[in-house]
Amino acid sequence: MLLRGLSTGALAFLISLVVSIPSQGVIPNVSLFLAFPILLSIILVGVLFDMIGVAAAAADEASFHAMAAKRIPGARHAIALVRRADRVSSFANDIVGDIAASVSGAAGAAIVIRLVSGFGMGEQILSTLMLGAIAFLTIGGKAAMKGVALRRANDVILLIGRLFFWTERLVHVRLLRNGRNEGGSRRGRGGERTGK
Repeated sequence: MLLRGLSTGALAFLISLVVSIPSQGVIPNVSLFLAFPILLSIILVGVLFDMIGVAAAAADEASFHAMAAKRIPGARHAIALVRRADRVSSFANDIVGDIAASVSGAAGAAIVIRLVSGFGMGEQILSTLMLGAIAFLTIGGKAAMKGVALRRANDVILLIGRLFFWTERLVHVRLLRNGRNEGGSRRGRGGERTGK
């Protein structure tokens, strides 16, 4: 358990370095018309991954077994995601979500500095407004998408499963395995068909 926690923390550290360094290097050097969309994109990533984490925990594995029997693309990958719901939720919510929140805060601060230095606006007021706007978009977005994740959990996870399916076909590398005790998902081992 301790080892898993340490490995998760190490992964979060590496991802935060990969994400934050380019974002901190880009925002101070682009126009404000591009800086704001970059900030919104970071927030959106956090919101979407939070939705995926919730959907993984709420999805019904039995439905995907029926789809896998019909060789629907992505069904087997969806089964693997549901069986790893704790890991998917930990990665999506705790790692990506928290990193996105941290990076969006730093990006917002960089934008505030640009506005203060370029237009002479009040730093305290701008910082407060920026923090409020980021919190509004992040918390409000996650709250809204949690409802979608709970109502359409199977659709969300099937979509992610299809992304894995088509990525594997493109790069010819197995990214996700069904794991142990596949049960009914072992049927039709000829693979999933590419049509609907």
